[in-house]
Amino acid sequence: MNPHVLQGNQNKWMTSEAADSRRAMMSFAIMFAKRVFPVLACWFCCSFLTGCKAYVTPGRGADLATVGVPNSTRIHQTDTSIYTALDKKPLAALPTNIAVVRVQAPGYRDGFGEGRYSVITTRDVEKDEQVARIEKLPMIGAVAPVNRLLLNHRLESDEQLRHAAAQLHADMTFIYTFDTQFYLQDLIKPLTVISLGLSPNKTARVVTTASGVLMDTRNGYIYGLVEATEEHKTVTNMWSSEDAIAACQRQNESRVFEKLIGEYEKMWKGVVDQFLARPPARP
Repeated sequence: MNPHVLQGNQNKWMTSEAADSRRAMMSFAIMFAKRVFPVLACWFCCSFLTGCKAYVTPGRGADLATVGVPNSTRIHQTDTSIYTALDKKPLAALPTNIAVVRVQAPGYRDGFGEGRYSVITTRDVEKDEQVARIEKLPMIGAVAPVNRLLLNHRLESDEQLRHAAAQLHADMTFIYTFDTQFYLQDLIKPLTVISLGLSPNKTARVVTTASGVLMDTRNGYIYGLVEATEEHKTVTNMWSSEDAIAACQRQNESRVFEKLIGEYEKMWKGVVDQFLARPPARP
């Protein structure tokens, strides 16, 4: 095989998974913007200053009416979408069951559903022992994966996922996604097309970021956010087939999922502490 990039009719493999994953991240940002923005602002500040990767929603603010700001003024001067997000209250009770679901971009390999995202119901990178770590955490009754039989084929927002979680009697829903990108040597931009049979002397970097959000099944209240990144270097002559490249991606995603579970454990401790300090409102 020619050691250089194959030309003409040579088979090329478009890493649609990487491009689709980036579109999934953008789709989620838009989908949850109205709900997530106040939480993300605090989370990004925390990450910038301390390097933390897990964020737990803090306790509710003090009643400003007691210090001279009437509640009516606060409501009137707050944008409707922002007020709706800030005014949501946690409705789950502890101990709780948690529904777990992975989402990717529309048309993702082995994905289910049409619309703004697809659901991956096959666990090809998540190990049973990794998921079991969540179930062993305090105040968690059971962890259940969302099955495609519970989903509508049209997927437009988190509401469809929360509705499926409700059928599992899970008070909380954990949604996560992977974004995997390939880089060749010192190139800054990720590869959008990977040619089989690249020069064996070239080194490629595979960078995967896993992001997750823990939501209240009833109203979408966000309990916390987690994120983890894994980088792996490999020699491109290992990429002799599409299956080899896909295997490299899955291995990296499995490693980053292990890190994501570790961040989830840290976040969950904070969630439990918040519940014990301030019992959530009931519907």
